[in-house]
Order: sequence, then structure tokens, then C-alpha cells
Amino acid sequence: MTRFVQLHVLTAYPPANLNRDDTGRPKTALLGDALRLRISSQSLKRAWRMSEVFEESVGREHRGQRTKLLGVELHRLMTQRGIADKQAREWARAIAGQFGKIKAEKRTDSDDDLQIEQLAHLSPEERAAADALAAACAQRQSEPTADELQLLRRPRAAVDIAMFGRMLAEAPAHNMEAAVQVAHAVTVHKAAVEDDFFSAVDDLNQGLEDKGAGHIGERGYGAGLFYLYVCIDRGLLLENLGGDGALCAQALKALVRAITQVAPTGMQNSFGSRAHASYLLAEKGRQQPRSLVQAFLKPVNPWGERDMLSLAVDALTQRRDNFDKVYGPCADSRCHFDVERGEGSLAEVVAFVQG
Repeated sequence: MTRFVQLHVLTAYPPANLNRDDTGRPKTALLGDALRLRISSQSLKRAWRMSEVFEESVGREHRGQRTKLLGVELHRLMTQRGIADKQAREWARAIAGQFGKIKAEKRTDSDDDLQIEQLAHLSPEERAAADALAAACAQRQSEPTADELQLLRRPRAAVDIAMFGRMLAEAPAHNMEAAVQVAHAVTVHKAAVEDDFFSAVDDLNQGLEDKGAGHIGERGYGAGLFYLYVCIDRGLLLENLGGDGALCAQALKALVRAITQVAPTGMQNSFGSRAHASYLLAEKGRQQPRSLVQAFLKPVNPWGERDMLSLAVDALTQRRDNFDKVYGPCADSRCHFDVERGEGSLAEVVAFVQG
């Protein structure tokens, strides 16, 4: 079976602030001695896994939950069934503690004694098993046994965990290595973060005494054509999903559809910056994977009648061909779509990736 699938994606975003830094401005990166706009892999992966597109392909029953609040939910479940607060807290801590270290030893106003220190990624079966164990403890009015706690961890049907992995510091035997590696998306050209000054009018202010704005503000934004690289280890994805070939095929479909159709949600209401991929090159083979970001170390500059997208596609395919010349074929087969030229289709790429 083909081990690796590599995706090279070009997506053009209008003015937007899709992924903010700690100051609220779009993230950037210095590449090839030129400033680029950047979208972090974490932002992309969350947008994909939480999207309707993803859920339509794999179903909610195959999407995990990332939370610190499992213990809070279990405590509520048990107290609603008549268990005293102190006992419910102790039992909820024991169950939630199987997925990470609990924040505090003693009860606090913010329920830190029920919260997991780090976000834990739980599969649907694990969440259902935790709820069922809490209900069983409430019914029999006794604490969970060691054997019951050990049986909680079973992530095999969570597609997003199988793709993007998870780490349980308190139970490393139940860690899962990510089968999908996602690079940070960067613009193929020089880019700048610009400032948007805006004002809002008070609808009830008749301007008789004060004609000024009811509110003024400022936010950063940027626009550009982004290159994204994704590498999928199909063998590992199948293993992470417990050898379920049908679910693996669904997962690949969900991922390709989300990558090409789902934008990060940052400030979408302010900018309406939804975009579909303009170009995608998919490659399959057992060869060592490699990104094609080197194609853009020299920023793309439109000239004459050549537009940014067509120049970027040419640079990408030229770099691919040059890698093949130097290293030998870097993939056994390829498939692409190109919106600008009207070539290929998303359906063809999905079938190629699944095949």
C-alpha cells in the first residue's frame, strides 16, 4: 500500500485576520528574507476538525472532544443522581484523572479540583465510557475500580485524534502519534500587515450636541496567496483507526474536503474571508516526503499579463520537477486540480487520495 500522501495547496485569501498573534494582529513569518503572512497549523487543524464539511464526511460519532472540563461534567452527572458533593468530586477526579493531571488537590471556587491541567483530547467512546462509569458509580454508590479506570482509554474511532495525534502525560502508553503533519501556511509573496481604522455610529445620537462616533477602533489585516503543505502517513492513519479501512477512506475524504473548502474562523464576521483552494497537487508513494516551499524562497512577483496564481503554480511544478531530476521520482503518481485553468476536480483528487 502507498504509505505517504502529500498535498500542496494554493489558496488566495482577501483582506482578513484569520490567525492572530498575542497583540491581535495577523501572524507573520520571515521567509527568503521577505516578510510573509502566516496561518499556524494549529489554527488550520482546529478549523478543519470542527467544520461541518468534516462532520458530514465522518459523522459526529468519529470526532473527538478537547476539554479540561470532563471532571466538572462527571461531577454534575453524579450529583444530579443523588450522590453527595464530596463523594462525587472524589469519583469524578478519579475518572477525569485518567486523561491528565488534575489542577488542584482541594476544592476551589472555580472547580480547579475537577479540571484537567492540560486540554485532553477524548474520543467519543472514551467520553461515553466515562459517562457510563460515572452513572454506574452513582447507581451502586461506590467508587470506580482500578480495572474500570484502565478500560476508559480507547481512541480508535476518533478520526481527528488518529490524524493529529494526542499526548497523555499521565498515561504515555495511550499516546497516539499523528498520522497527518500540517505545515504553517505562508504567502508565496511579500506581504504586509495593514491597519484598518473604523468607527461606529450611535443610532440614538441625533447629533444635537455631539456629532462624534459612538466608538472608534483599529485592527490589523492582510491579504495574500498562501502555500500549504500537508503530509499524510496512510499506513499510520489506518493503524490509528484500528485497521478500519472504510473509516480510513472516510477520514481521507473529510481531510481533503476540509483543507480545500474550510477557512480558519478568525474574524470571519468582520472580513467574510471564506475561500476555496485555487490549486492542489496530490502525490502518492513510499518515497521520503518533502515540502515544495523552497519554490517560494524568492517571492513571487506578477509581471506583464502573468498573474500571481499562475506564476505560483509554475514555480511549484518547476520545483517538483527539479526535485525529481536530482533525487529521482519523489512520488509514484500524482493528481491535481487547477481552478484558474479549469483542470481536474475535487472529486478526482479525493478518489486519488483514497485509492
